[in-house]
Amino acid sequence: MLKCTINGKEVEVKPGTTIIEAMSSEGQKIAHYCWHPGLSVAGVCRLCMVEIEGNPRLQIACNTVVTEGMKINNTSEKVKEAAKWGLDFHLINHPLDCPICDQAGECGLQDQYMEFGKYTPEMAEPKQKKNKVVDLGPEVVLDSERCILCSRCVRFTDEVSKTHELGIFNRGDRSEIGTHEGKILDNNYSLNTVDICPVGALTSKDFRFRQRVWYLKNQNTICNGCSTGCNVNVYFNKEGFFRVKPTYNPQVNSYWMCDEGREIYKFANTEYRWDKGFIKQKETVTYDEPGMVAVKAHKEILSKAKKVAFILTGQYTLEEYQSSLQVFKTVTGSSFIYHWNSHPETGSDFDGLLIRGDKNPNTRGLLQALSENNIQTNWKDLENLIQSKEIDCVVVAGPENYKHYADFEKVLSLVTQVPSVIWMQSTRHSLLEKVNHGNFYLVPMKSFTEKSGTFVNHSGLAQKFKAVTTLLHQTFTLDQGVSLVFSGAHGLVPQTKSEVFVETARPKDRVMLETRKKNEFTFNRGRL
Repeated sequence: MLKCTINGKEVEVKPGTTIIEAMSSEGQKIAHYCWHPGLSVAGVCRLCMVEIEGNPRLQIACNTVVTEGMKINNTSEKVKEAAKWGLDFHLINHPLDCPICDQAGECGLQDQYMEFGKYTPEMAEPKQKKNKVVDLGPEVVLDSERCILCSRCVRFTDEVSKTHELGIFNRGDRSEIGTHEGKILDNNYSLNTVDICPVGALTSKDFRFRQRVWYLKNQNTICNGCSTGCNVNVYFNKEGFFRVKPTYNPQVNSYWMCDEGREIYKFANTEYRWDKGFIKQKETVTYDEPGMVAVKAHKEILSKAKKVAFILTGQYTLEEYQSSLQVFKTVTGSSFIYHWNSHPETGSDFDGLLIRGDKNPNTRGLLQALSENNIQTNWKDLENLIQSKEIDCVVVAGPENYKHYADFEKVLSLVTQVPSVIWMQSTRHSLLEKVNHGNFYLVPMKSFTEKSGTFVNHSGLAQKFKAVTTLLHQTFTLDQGVSLVFSGAHGLVPQTKSEVFVETARPKDRVMLETRKKNEFTFNRGRL
């Protein structure tokens, strides 16, 4: 380890560490734009200036390696003046459109100008006009006037996605980001360029103008889009979920996530969810509270059934599997438990970065729970039992994110050959609504955002996560639903409502809630 002094504090770092990395690890603030810990060093913004004892000139911290005994500071008047002028130059051509910019509230330019900026700017030259609302591809929009040419997005497509769509074109103050001729920004990781853009130049088409970020809360969870298990932040408020962004985990996803994973929030929102259960008997459909549907399923079906099969998908938590399997085995004494594996992964199903062929977050967790209970599962056995009419009832723990379940209709057709079906699922599916069956019970479940638990990813890494918030309070976790269905446990009640959400609020309450939303964060404005 090397010893150095940063702003009067002695610090130990590994050989090869740059000054900006050392400062970042110690939580010391330093102005910067182009440097990103997941990308190569560009050294183009010239903001991360530091003073090194014995060196007559200021140096950039991103490309200067720490040496033994080095004394560094970025708090001297000389350094402060350099950062102020650097920011002033960055703002020469930057448009004053903060009130309509989607980046407002989380803009690196705003934040750093408040921290390091020059409050008596001396730049009065006419601003250079550039292209606005440039459609770069299916996911990303560019405003060239806001771009400060940090080159982060270009380096991302060159070094991380390796798709090479972006470049910097023209010279001087006419320079701007764009796509190479004949290309569009269309790769599986394109929205990472929006995450790392320090200003509002690159914006997401999906999130653009949908919410002001100061109206959103966020919490860490695990992406349920595939077996990689990326660590993510989910952004939400009383109206539901609005976006998903990656959080750093060097073991799993580094700083990145795929574009497909950013869609997972949609399956958790109320418009995609079952808010009531239903019972379909011949031509009659009865809608009821989820708890009542589950209890009726027990009374009317399971208490009389002789042979019951339990089908599980890899989209529930390890804790749900362990509890549910115990209840099933205890109540039924049966070993008719089957794994609906829609995506058996092979070596060729990995794109080399993050996306895996298994589109379930917890296949390994399910297999672990089955192994702990000495259960051998064979889907062909289930097909044979159903065709030979040896099963009275099938209970299905359906997938929450069914986007990649191409065999959904096939499996539904198979299980509806059984006299009674109890289907547990959080997300709506048109085939379930149209199912033609004489005894079909649907029990709404909680989304992954509404429960705590553990997902075990493809490599066997167990990752715990906590519930983010609850949108539908009358729904159940898998173990709660199974307890109700299999044992008719009347004492189990859904979570008590602690908040009223706009989607479920009565019309006369909606104005009050929306008014409160507009003002509720004024208590936490911070200081200028």
